[in-house]
Parts: sequence; C-alpha cells; structure tokens
Amino acid sequence: MPKISEKGKKMPASPIRKLVPFAEAAKKRGVKVYYLNIGQPDIKTPEIAIEAIRNFQDKLVAYSHSAGYISYREKMVDYYVKNNIHISADQIIVATGASEALLFTMQSIMDPGDEVIIPEPFYANYNGFATNAGINVVPIFSAIETGFALPPIAEFEKAITPRTKAILICNPNNPTGYLYSEEELKVLKEIVIKHDLFLIADEVYREFCYDGRKHHSVMHLDGLDDNTILIDSVSKRYSMCGVRIGVMITKNKEVYDAAIKFAQARLSPPSLGQIAAEAALDTDSEYFSEVLAEYHKRRNTIYESINKIKGAFCPKPSGAFYVVARLPIDNSDKFCQWLLEDFNYNNETVMMAPATGFYSTPGRGLDEVRISYVLNVKDLNSAMNVLEQALKVYPGRTI
Repeated sequence: MPKISEKGKKMPASPIRKLVPFAEAAKKRGVKVYYLNIGQPDIKTPEIAIEAIRNFQDKLVAYSHSAGYISYREKMVDYYVKNNIHISADQIIVATGASEALLFTMQSIMDPGDEVIIPEPFYANYNGFATNAGINVVPIFSAIETGFALPPIAEFEKAITPRTKAILICNPNNPTGYLYSEEELKVLKEIVIKHDLFLIADEVYREFCYDGRKHHSVMHLDGLDDNTILIDSVSKRYSMCGVRIGVMITKNKEVYDAAIKFAQARLSPPSLGQIAAEAALDTDSEYFSEVLAEYHKRRNTIYESINKIKGAFCPKPSGAFYVVARLPIDNSDKFCQWLLEDFNYNNETVMMAPATGFYSTPGRGLDEVRISYVLNVKDLNSAMNVLEQALKVYPGRTI
C-alpha cells in the first residue's frame, strides 16, 4: 500500500474542529450544544456586501489578477490610511483568507529548517502553516498570570539562533484576547533590528479593542519597512468568514516579488469574495460601533462568569473575541470531549477548544480552554451556567 508523506503525518489536527464529530453526535441525541469553540461570529454580514454579490451581472466568474483586483487593492489603500497605515496598491497581495497570506509569507522568507519565534499560546493553525512550509516554530511562553503579555526581551534573545528568520505575533491575540501595547511593539522593533529579522503581524482583529484601548500596528513603527509583513482579513471585521479574502502587505520589494510568484502559482484569489470584500469597505461606521458594543458586553459576561466559578480564572482580554481560561481540570482534551460525550445539564452542553492545541510546547494548556464569545449574551449566560454545573461533577476535577 502506498505511504503518505512525513509532512502529512506531522500535520497537526485542528483543536478547534477535531471535536466536531462528538458535537454532532450530541445533537443527534437531542442535546443542545453551545458552540464556543470557533471564531465564527453570529453578527450579520454588512448588507452592502451581500447586495454586491446579489447584483453580480457578469456572464461568467473569471480569474482576477493574481494579486487581486486592482479596484479592491486601491480601495484598501484608503481603508489603511484611515488607520494611519500608508501603503500603495502594489504592496498588497490579496489571498484566500489570512491563512493563505501567512503561507505565502512563510514560503517567501524562510527555507526548510528555518525558525519562526511565536509567543505561546498562539493560533493553532500557525503550527499547521509552519509544517506546510517545512519550518520550525520556536515558542516563547507567555503566562496567564500576566494576562499573556509579551514575554521579556531576554526570552526572545535566548530563543534566537542562526536559523531564526522571523517573529510572528497576533494583535489583538487569538486565542488570548491580549492587545499588545505600543511599548511592547517597540521592544519587538529593537529585537528585529538587532538580529535582522522579519516581524510578521496578524492583525485581523484590529477593530475589536475594548475599554478605550487603541490598536497599534507594526506598520506604525518607523524604520521597519524592510522587516514588517502585515497579515489581514475581512473574515472577522465584517463577519464574512466564508468569502475567504485576506491580504499580505509588505513594503519590502524583494519579499513582495517572491510572494507574488506563489500567488501566481495558485492563479487568483476568489473573485466573488473580492467583490463582497470591496463592497464591505463602504460599511457605515455605525456598524462597527454596534458590533464593538455587543462584543464588549459579551466579553464582560464571560470574564465575570468564569471568575465566579470556584477554582477557575481568566484575565480580562482587551481585544478580539476570545479568552483563555484556567479551569480546575486534569486534562482539557478529556474535559472538552467529556462535555460532549458524557455530560448535559437540562439537556444542554458546551463545546470549547482545549488550550493544549494552542501551545507548541508539550504538556502546556492541560488545565486551560479557549472560549470564543461569539454567541449572544443570553446564550453565553446559559453556556456558563452549564460549564459551572459540569465542573461540579467532572471526574477529573482537581479542586
């Protein structure tokens, strides 16, 4: 029998999606499942984007330019100017979601065996992208006690080797909701200049900042034009995950020229997705005000509920729509599966993502889960009540 590749064997399963069969089985048994495992917002996509697809009149859906429609890229330039990010259309490559943008980035700047430093916990699919590109993730631990703040500069210095090519951050962070400050970004600037590294920033949650906090982009850092690569997406901003439109942005011409060849090899990003994404750029600012206010309430609901549970703790996130919570459990993988297979409270249960999948270091995250607060406040309150009841009877409870 033919054998699959070593890369295929090493490719990690998604901790966000691997429990789906157990959730489906629970639903078949008539159990209501509160889905807090995945960053799929329940917020409506802006009507202007839906309408653009409805009004599509062309007689065929053709390829776009490999870098994306020029009309979309030029319109994005105006969006970024409003965020004090000054770029040109020929510094943007439209990709099939931020996922493909990250793959283009890794393949363009790193060779097999090279290393990227990422503060952990981090978005689980970064491991998958790294495996795909044949590179190694070097994790640096950020602690729940600090709210998952940027690790000290000394930790980065210890992790840097001759194979280190880049540092990757997500800001605001998935899975922790941590929002990096301007001072923390300046620390990263110091490191990448000193060691001549790339700084990759996944900023897809830019609009989701709470408590009056402001988002600071790596593109705001002076003197880093050749070092920074910005990853962005419309998925969360406009609640349109399924259109699969992201971007890779760099002012480094050599990086751009390498990445566009990867973009050409896959032909083009989704044409209809770009039409929706371009239209979404005209979304009224009131939409974001309402969405932000809603997520602010949801954040508070989760934060307050978790910290009321005996033995549980989570820091207050300042961005995105996730929290990593510490629970009094022996093993988060076992616990999250147990919730779906063996537990219900009033015929309801909760689906969460085990935090083990958001760490690259084996053994970390065993008592932590990631919660996506993408449901309405009423459902979140019900889900948190189910979680509290579950922890009272879970066989592997540690307190």
